[in-house]
Amino acid sequence: MKLFHLALWSALTLTSAPSWAEQVVTVYSIDGLHNGNNSWYQTQFEEFTKATGISVRYVEAGGGVVVERLAKERSNPQADVLVSAPPFIQRAASEKLLESFKTDAAAEIPDSNDLYSPLVKNYLSFIYNSKLLKTPPVNWTDLLDSKFQSKLQYSTPGQAADGTGVMLQVFHSFGSKEAGLDYLSKLQANNVGPSSSTGKLTGLVNKGEIYVANGDLQMNLAQMEDNPNVQIFWPADKDGKRSALEIPYTIGLVKGAPDSENGKKLINFLQSKEAQASVSALSFGMPVRSDVTPTDDHYKAAVSAMEGVESWQPDWNEVAASLSEDISRWNEMADGE
Repeated sequence: MKLFHLALWSALTLTSAPSWAEQVVTVYSIDGLHNGNNSWYQTQFEEFTKATGISVRYVEAGGGVVVERLAKERSNPQADVLVSAPPFIQRAASEKLLESFKTDAAAEIPDSNDLYSPLVKNYLSFIYNSKLLKTPPVNWTDLLDSKFQSKLQYSTPGQAADGTGVMLQVFHSFGSKEAGLDYLSKLQANNVGPSSSTGKLTGLVNKGEIYVANGDLQMNLAQMEDNPNVQIFWPADKDGKRSALEIPYTIGLVKGAPDSENGKKLINFLQSKEAQASVSALSFGMPVRSDVTPTDDHYKAAVSAMEGVESWQPDWNEVAASLSEDISRWNEMADGE
């Protein structure tokens, strides 16, 4: 199995600006913030164009795939802004694919640095079909049950940020990489197979084609409005503890970007108080600015969903440093070698 698989790409102009407009900014992004009508991305891109006259070109794919595309385009960059998630944003930084840029909101955003900064808080989650399953799986062992054979799927580590998150969450829940890979090798008996997109799994769960899949809290909450059979859960470890990996949407300026100044303007716009204050109402996301606390029902739903679930995050630089080896080991396991 190859480490990366480049999917078909679709570049969408998300504003009414004519295609010949000189002022443009191109965004490579993971999915989630563009789901549904009137999403946060759609709304903010339209507002950005109204305020600046700069149209937005949007390209979407898995977290690892967008970074791989940047690497392939290194000698002739096509994107201005990258939105990915750990550990892929760290990989982009280590491979010198990002330009140093301190955003206007840096002082208000924890974990912000000159190469990348969080854009929207998010957490790894899992979903199940609540129509076909009366209760969700309680723990990781439950997912090994034969009733989930060919009815369980998680997105592919190395291609999708959430899929990589599943691998890291299993390492965390089982206490080591060795124990985690041993568990994942057993889980393969039920796993449908690879998927470069996490977002597409929600529809499969809703229709009952599969019963269980991975996701992330922001995206799943947004998708549940159009997928009524989908509910969120977190499997517990052997001690009964449920935990969720923090895996925020993270933004950076592409090195050698063709429209770098426009990229800087868009990053500052998306991290402004006004934009951050609307991310929960429009897309169920949690703002990253310490001076923004929404009061809308979507924000309350996200907070409520996390009750009793312990959030955690690793040293992402360490994860990025060993990622290639970990993905290779996962591939060997998945291929049965």
